[in-house]
Amino acid sequence: MAEFQTHKNDITKTRLVSAGDKLEDFTLSDGEILVAIERFAFTANNVTYGAVGEQIGYWQFFPPSLSREDDTDWGLVPVWGFASIVASKNSDMELGERFYGYFPMANFLKMTPTRVTAERLVDGAAHRAELPAVYNSYDRLGSGANHATADGMRALLNPLYGTSYCLVDALQEQDYHGAEQVVILSASSKTAIGLAYGLSQIEGKRPRIVGLTSPSNVAFTQSVGSYDEVIAYDDVSALKLVPSVLVDMSGNVAVLGAVHGALGEDMRWCHNVGLTHWDTSEAQKDPAAAQIIRDRSEMFFAPGHIQRRAKEWGALDFNAKVAGFLAGGIEHAQTWMEIKEIQGLEPFGPIYDAVVAGNMQAKEGLIILP
Repeated sequence: MAEFQTHKNDITKTRLVSAGDKLEDFTLSDGEILVAIERFAFTANNVTYGAVGEQIGYWQFFPPSLSREDDTDWGLVPVWGFASIVASKNSDMELGERFYGYFPMANFLKMTPTRVTAERLVDGAAHRAELPAVYNSYDRLGSGANHATADGMRALLNPLYGTSYCLVDALQEQDYHGAEQVVILSASSKTAIGLAYGLSQIEGKRPRIVGLTSPSNVAFTQSVGSYDEVIAYDDVSALKLVPSVLVDMSGNVAVLGAVHGALGEDMRWCHNVGLTHWDTSEAQKDPAAAQIIRDRSEMFFAPGHIQRRAKEWGALDFNAKVAGFLAGGIEHAQTWMEIKEIQGLEPFGPIYDAVVAGNMQAKEGLIILP
């Protein structure tokens, strides 16, 4: 077994660690199962998991294999994907059954299925008990063969478009803070495209959907067909000075500050969502960063929104709404996204480095088969 480990204090540092290569290397307790991870998606969203891992607890989901000589600053970045049971000491779980959910970047994972229903289960491992429930729930898929394209799209977009749906819902609930335009930073990112798609499907009156992106991604972002206008970062002065709500997927404080400064009092609210630009050490020095209006900005945490809506609407109704959104969003994504598969964790290393550095084609969706 290999684990693709990342240094918690510097996510540009990674290593492959051997942690058992065959089933005999793993000992299961009563109630446990061992799953082989078939495929997982890797996106800028996973970079965010690593960049804010300590604050939100992402490092706690999958404790890494460490030797006595190791420091404790290595961890496993969580990813979304598919796995199948290869060993079981749980009477409810049969060999060959497949799951969709949250996994480490590794070949295997021991799980403790609890709250098992026909549709899903929860990993009841003790160290996950206090973590957000949405990350501990797994969809049961039976033992049928996988469908590479459908599984790839689901691994890539379910978690991202789940956040997109929550943002659309939150903006509508807040009546867009009275804004005439929704300005989305890092507009070529997949979560941003999902948000723009969701807003574009609203019938009746809605704000204009404006995307901000790097000059090299303007043409692509226009081509997805969900934005009313796309503006390059170096042309922020082209923004209309009307009441605006911002959704920032980038975390680039220099760019964000420039937008806040350009809009001034017209910047009614800013949802901070992602960190496609996670390394802000240089950006913090940019004078534009000082223009961020912090008393009208707040981090948007999708799991919290999911928990609240599931309680208000009931889990079944909430899940049905999200499923409908995902179906339409994935169908739309098939018009612009190209899936690229990488075989093995070792060849994945340079791909990881490129994504962390922000060097990834916007239209690509990366699927790793460990």
